[in-house]
Amino acid sequence: MDEHMSANAPAHDPELLDTDLLELSIGPQHPSTHGVFRMVAKLDGENIAALEPVFGYLHRCHEKIGESLTYLQNMPMTDRLDYICGPANNIAYAIAAEKLAGIQPPERAEYIRVIMTELTRLVNHLLLVGFLTNDLGAFFTPVLYAFREREKILDIFEAITGGRMCTNYARIGGVARDFPEGITAEIRTLIDAFPRFLDEFELLLSENEILQNRCVGTGVLAAAAAVNAGISGPVLRASGVNYDIRKADGYSIYPRFDFRVPVGQTGDTYDRYLVRICEMRESLKILRQALAGLPDGPVQAKVPKLFKPPRGDAYGRIEGPKGELGFYLVSDGSTKPFRYKVRPPSLINLTLLEEMCVGHKIADAVIILGSIDIVLGEVDR
Repeated sequence: MDEHMSANAPAHDPELLDTDLLELSIGPQHPSTHGVFRMVAKLDGENIAALEPVFGYLHRCHEKIGESLTYLQNMPMTDRLDYICGPANNIAYAIAAEKLAGIQPPERAEYIRVIMTELTRLVNHLLLVGFLTNDLGAFFTPVLYAFREREKILDIFEAITGGRMCTNYARIGGVARDFPEGITAEIRTLIDAFPRFLDEFELLLSENEILQNRCVGTGVLAAAAAVNAGISGPVLRASGVNYDIRKADGYSIYPRFDFRVPVGQTGDTYDRYLVRICEMRESLKILRQALAGLPDGPVQAKVPKLFKPPRGDAYGRIEGPKGELGFYLVSDGSTKPFRYKVRPPSLINLTLLEEMCVGHKIADAVIILGSIDIVLGEVDR
């Protein structure tokens, strides 16, 4: 019977088949889980034909709340954006407020800000690499190694600020308090040991066959597309664009330091991994120079307790660990911002997720997302 049916079955012409794409909703908790996020993918078999990122589950009116608080009261709120990079968030906001009021922080405060920012960059990139390998579904050991090193930096943050993640350390005109006694020696010990850890980390990962097979050629982002979309940070540089705000703007005291800007060649997931590794090595260079040149002196400029900047607007930005983090402030002469706007790198860098995913397998979407490095507290605000 089966042979008879097979012999007389009509031949199917693939071009005449009426097939639909399968719509698959991934989330809103997975993928894996970098926050409360959802991807709606249209699949042709296992291949992604279209993909829509869906967010908003964590929206908490950050910017509107910022217009109801005083300039100083907004400082701890910035910790809650990219909660992995609290110190850098604080500094970016302080720079915007200082531009608005024409305030120049003291030399020592500028050096401390650089040290805190580069330590934050180490924390961010450690977690990115650890979680990326975990997203591959093959490694868990790198996550444990990354967390071990991160804890050492968070111990330093706690000694300096009293907080480990939400530090509330920067102030308009400087920083909240000076470094405690002995902390520079602890930072030096950390950065002296860090290169050996990075060497071992790379030995475990960079030539790993599984990581290379999954990441090389996956999620390629062309340089022109990245520039047109306003992508910034390591994602942009992995696509071969040599653009770093520390070099382009020369803000704070970064022009005094000798460091290079790592760039990729193909803009794939593997390049995005390698750029983060190289950037950690460059951050160590900056930290050594900043500690060697750390001057004595005050850490806070004279700023009125009732901070009321003149009417006007200002945009302050930094090269945050994830890209360009900017704050746009409009003053009406009162103690509260008339307009408070955040330029979050996580949100901007997420806009080309579909372009990077189309044509790949559904299993690749999670590692492509992981290589972008987003935090949903910054995406949704």
